[in-house]
Amino acid sequence: MKVGILQADSVMDEFLTEFGDYPDMFENVLREAATDNIEFSVYDVANGHYPDAVGECDGYIITGSRKSVYDDEAWIHRLREYVVELHETRTRLVGICFGHQIVATALGGNTEAVGWAVGVHESQILIRQDFMQPYLKRISALVSHRDQVTRLPREAELLASSDYCPNAMYRIGDHILTFQGHPEFCKPYSKVLMDMRRELLDPDIYCQGIESLDKDIQNEVLAKWMLRFLMG
Repeated sequence: MKVGILQADSVMDEFLTEFGDYPDMFENVLREAATDNIEFSVYDVANGHYPDAVGECDGYIITGSRKSVYDDEAWIHRLREYVVELHETRTRLVGICFGHQIVATALGGNTEAVGWAVGVHESQILIRQDFMQPYLKRISALVSHRDQVTRLPREAELLASSDYCPNAMYRIGDHILTFQGHPEFCKPYSKVLMDMRRELLDPDIYCQGIESLDKDIQNEVLAKWMLRFLMG
């Protein structure tokens, strides 16, 4: 299977040596969860780089980004158009954080700034799906977001929710799956992001986020779900 990573941001230079870039994070967690060989291609969509044809890959992943999906930037407008193209061609697509939000926005939903969420957050699975193997009723993942999806696209089916993030996971048909959380993040990277943004965060949110790093996360399970969905 060939997976295209639509890279919507880059890790800051001071963290690259320790953590790698966002495509590296996705490649690592997916390879660890895979039972078959996976080939990856990276497309720097933030700088206008796209596949020559939609069919160049079997499926795509849109990464997170420090930008907001409602920012008036040419590359964000272009990525929304590409999401529509992937949807119309029923090409398999997984959106993570910013990717989760831009899919919603491109296909008729809405994303708004509601306040920072950091550290480990747990969501309840609302509807069991065939790709959810192994199945868990609740799933914990690292999060780092100020925006969230406040209205789903009309065609979307809500799959997971939490008190803070009601629209934590959804699918559209058999070809689109999105998560607000970051199955590609590790706890040390989550911590450096919280430390970097400490002045932006409410002190209680920062402390709760740091303390939450003692909780378990299910990155491997989420990676298996993503792979099974992309494979169909």
